[in-house]
Amino acid sequence: MSVLKNLDIDLPQSEKKTLYRFLALYVFLSIVILALTVSLYYTLQKELASSQKTILLDEYANEFLVALEDLHNDKTNTLLYPLDQKFKTSLYDKDYKLIYSTLENPINLLTEVTYTNNKIIRYVTQPEKYYLNTQYIVVEMTDDKEWLSETINTIVIFGSLFFITMMLVGYFLLKLFLKPMRDALHLLDTFIKDTTHELNTPVSTIMTNIELIDKESIKDKFLLKSINRIDIGAKTISNIYDDLSYLILNNRIISNNEDIKLKELIEERLEYFSLLSAMKKIEITTTLDPSVVLYIDNKKISKLIDNILSNAIKYNKINGSIDIDLSPNRLTIKDTGKGIKDEHLDLMFERYARFDKIVGGFGIGLNIVKMICSEYDLSINIRSKLDHWTEVSISW
Repeated sequence: MSVLKNLDIDLPQSEKKTLYRFLALYVFLSIVILALTVSLYYTLQKELASSQKTILLDEYANEFLVALEDLHNDKTNTLLYPLDQKFKTSLYDKDYKLIYSTLENPINLLTEVTYTNNKIIRYVTQPEKYYLNTQYIVVEMTDDKEWLSETINTIVIFGSLFFITMMLVGYFLLKLFLKPMRDALHLLDTFIKDTTHELNTPVSTIMTNIELIDKESIKDKFLLKSINRIDIGAKTISNIYDDLSYLILNNRIISNNEDIKLKELIEERLEYFSLLSAMKKIEITTTLDPSVVLYIDNKKISKLIDNILSNAIKYNKINGSIDIDLSPNRLTIKDTGKGIKDEHLDLMFERYARFDKIVGGFGIGLNIVKMICSEYDLSINIRSKLDHWTEVSISW
């Protein structure tokens, strides 16, 4: 579950992208700080371990020199070469040739001395007195890497605590940043709920009374035209009311799925919008396969078709056209309207997204279409050419 879902907030895609970028930057900076701290701590621990080993080697070298002097001065031949499980020694003469060594594979000719490598720390000293013809002593100590294990454990523990702390701080910062947006969306949702509640009674009254009017008996053309305009306005308000109601319920409407003949349903919805399309003199052509049946809730598929048709009419030009094609696996509605800019195509399904300030609306129609498509696993695609056409395809 994403951070935004955890915060119980639904933002437009553009604002989500901004917040995700902030989160990505915050996490990146936290990782950089953590990496720099770990690198510095590791370097310090390595240098400290090296210093401690050097001190141990130095101390043993001094002890070894004393033992070597005793061995050199021994007249009884009872003293043995000093041995130690932790330290290994090698003796070299003035020509860097090996005299004696406790190593399994000692260097025979001491031409180059490596003080440290991955496994062994070496310390070279020159004794003041050349016992046993020795001029160079190499003391070697196997690095047990205990410091590395302790360092890694410390890094893992404190690094995890640091990262968790930074994430918690980031979470509360994000909540702080989102509060104004959440308050604004809450006010908008409250407004929509109140508006929908107030629209219910007048919309129902208007629609009921218009249906009771016998238009065929009206001889006055001006009066008939006025009634038709009222009818169009009432249907527009009714369609907005249905959208707002669906949005408030947040897609929690119980679905009564059944086999729907799409040809009959499309023709029914076209009849519903006939007055609105006639007012703009829009020519509608259809190619509908009568055999297409979809198992879906009738109200939801009607709402889906209504929103697409409404947009096709609303954003169309005077004397424009709408082509509707229904095939066994696809419904395509193409209009000759204003078109959509390429950069807006990916944002068309966002709630409250509006890119035309002239034509009214709340910017929720296509968001509802997307919700219905997601519920029934339908694929929706929008193609458009600015100032020429827009095509919406629903496939299953």
